[in-house]
Amino acid sequence: MNWAVAHRIAGIAAAQAHRDLGIDRTRYVPVHQALKRADLVGMAQPMPRLFGVYISPADQGPAILLNANLNIVTQRHTAAHELGHHQLGHRSAADDDLSPALRWGNGSWPDEEKTAEAFAAWFLMPRPAVLAGLDRICQGQPTGPEHVYRLARELGTSYTGTVRQMQNLRLLGADRARQWAKISPAALRSSLVGGAALPSDAHVHIVTAASHRQQVHADVGDVLITQENKAFLDSMPKGLVRWTGGAGQSAEAVVMTDEFRGSAVLEVSASSLDEPVQLTVMRDSPRVGVHDVWPD
Repeated sequence: MNWAVAHRIAGIAAAQAHRDLGIDRTRYVPVHQALKRADLVGMAQPMPRLFGVYISPADQGPAILLNANLNIVTQRHTAAHELGHHQLGHRSAADDDLSPALRWGNGSWPDEEKTAEAFAAWFLMPRPAVLAGLDRICQGQPTGPEHVYRLARELGTSYTGTVRQMQNLRLLGADRARQWAKISPAALRSSLVGGAALPSDAHVHIVTAASHRQQVHADVGDVLITQENKAFLDSMPKGLVRWTGGAGQSAEAVVMTDEFRGSAVLEVSASSLDEPVQLTVMRDSPRVGVHDVWPD
C-alpha cells in the first residue's frame, strides 16, 4: 500500500470517527476525550523505548498505553495514531521507532502503520478546522511558514505534520511544502517573538483580534504574545506572568508557569480594538496515569 491509498482510507475513517465520537470538526480536536468516548481503556506511563501501544479486543482490549515522557504535541499524535488502530480494526501494535520526522515515506512502514499514521493526521487536522484556523491567521491565504506554525499551535499538532497535511488538503503545493518542511520550528518561534531566545521546548501563541472567543491550548514555558497596537492585559490570571525574555519587546507577552491549573479567561485591550479580546487559556499537559483522572 502506498501513502496515497493510506490517506484515502484514513481520511474516510477519521471523518466517521469524528461523527461517531461527537467531535467538532471546526476546531482543536480533544483526542484524549475521544479515547474515552471510544471506550478505550487508557493509561500513560514513562516508557523509554515506546511511543504507544494498542491492545485489540482480541487481546483483552481495547486499550492503549501512551508514553508519559512525550511532549503534549507528540503524545496527542501518538494517541490519535493508537485510536486509528482501533477505528480501523487493526491487530495489537507496539509503536516504537515510527518517527514521522525521520522515516516519512519510508517504504518499510507496514500497511496498518501507514493507515494509523495517516488517520492521526486526518483526525487531528480535519479540513474544516484547518480552513477556520487559516481564516483567522491569514484570511485563508498562507504566504509564509509562520502562518503554518501558528495553525499548528491552534490545532495542537507538529509544524512539520501540519505542513504535510496542508499538502494533503491541497492547500499547499508540493514544492512549497517541501521547502517549508525544512525550516526549523525553533527559527519560526524566534521570528514570532522578534528574535528573542526561547526555551527549546517552548511554543509561541499569537493573540490578535481574531482570537476573540477562541481557546489557546498551552503548557508550561509557552509564551502568549499580542500583535495588536499598544495591547495590554486587563487582568493576570494566576500561573501566567509577564514575559521579559524579549529584549526591547514592545508587545504584551505572558508565559505559562507550573502554577497554572485548568483554564482561565484572558482579556486583552488595545487602542486598535473596539472591545477587549476574550480568550480561554487552557493548560494542555501530557497525560500521566489512568484515563479516569485525565483532565477533560
